[in-house]
Amino acid sequence: MPTIKDIARLAGVSITTVSRALNGYPDVSEATRQKIKKIAEELNYTPNSIARGLVMKKTNTVGLVVSEIIKPGVYHPFFLEILAGIKAALRRSGYDIILFTVDHESQGKVSYERLCKERKVDGTIVQGLKLSDPYIEQIKSTDIPTVMIDIPILTEKVGYVSSDNVKGAFDAVNYLVQLGHREIGFINGHKDAAVSFERLEGYRKALEHNGIRYDDRYVVYGDYTQQSGAEAFKKLILEVPGITAVFCASDLMAVGALKAAYEIGKKVPEDISIMGFDDIELSTIITPNLTTIRQEKYKMGYKAAELLLSIIKGGKPRHEVIPHKLVIRQSTRHYLQVMREDDCCTKAVE
Repeated sequence: MPTIKDIARLAGVSITTVSRALNGYPDVSEATRQKIKKIAEELNYTPNSIARGLVMKKTNTVGLVVSEIIKPGVYHPFFLEILAGIKAALRRSGYDIILFTVDHESQGKVSYERLCKERKVDGTIVQGLKLSDPYIEQIKSTDIPTVMIDIPILTEKVGYVSSDNVKGAFDAVNYLVQLGHREIGFINGHKDAAVSFERLEGYRKALEHNGIRYDDRYVVYGDYTQQSGAEAFKKLILEVPGITAVFCASDLMAVGALKAAYEIGKKVPEDISIMGFDDIELSTIITPNLTTIRQEKYKMGYKAAELLLSIIKGGKPRHEVIPHKLVIRQSTRHYLQVMREDDCCTKAVE
């Protein structure tokens, strides 16, 4: 079986040069790279990942650190689409992935550095951590190549990928205003997530942009689950019954809000408009279909993996912003149109 030493001997270069050429490092000239690849193909060479790791001090393995989002009975389509993107990018570059599931307690027992070094990963992608989790502060000072998803940390070794959550929330609320709504409630996620603060900022900016006064009573909090969305919707309607539209910080909470609306006898969108954020597959299945802000979840995962591989190879960490899109479906309706139809019906009865 041909080895990396055979390729190095035939190419007249060092073993390290062969390894770097086959792994796509930029410090090898294109001519040398092509020469090495041609010899490897002629010898039908298959790289030994263990030997390659010893030479390069790399394992071609990255970790995916997620917090409490994979457990029985919990549905997380957002994570699954991101995972698909991560896997596709890593597969294309010859990398494997190890999944680390952590919670607040386990983070207190095993440090972030130890977790990564014991599993011998070249770097990690981190998703789902809460701002209060121990790993957040540890990651801010880590030397391990790391990419965060939806958590804004940017250091010499850490980059992050996200949508423009402020602009996305702004676009959602501004659309509702364009439909004639001015009494707009907001079901936000829990206060231990960076995106919750960003989407609240977008909500407030849209109101200000349209000359609508911000009112704390119009904002309630869930935890990005269907159940919390349903409970928050009922609380919101009870406290501010004049609300005509509700923007939710996630599609899952919006689905919960839709369910709660029907339970209390409100039709969507005839009586109240409901809007989400994410554009998960479920938003196209439920009735009515959900108007929402589409996050390119697969692309987020793919870009996160690409950014991590770049950092591993010496690239500078950065913030990758993935474009979002307003997706208009059936769960929202023009408020003035509703009023005109109601007036017509009243006059017809008279």
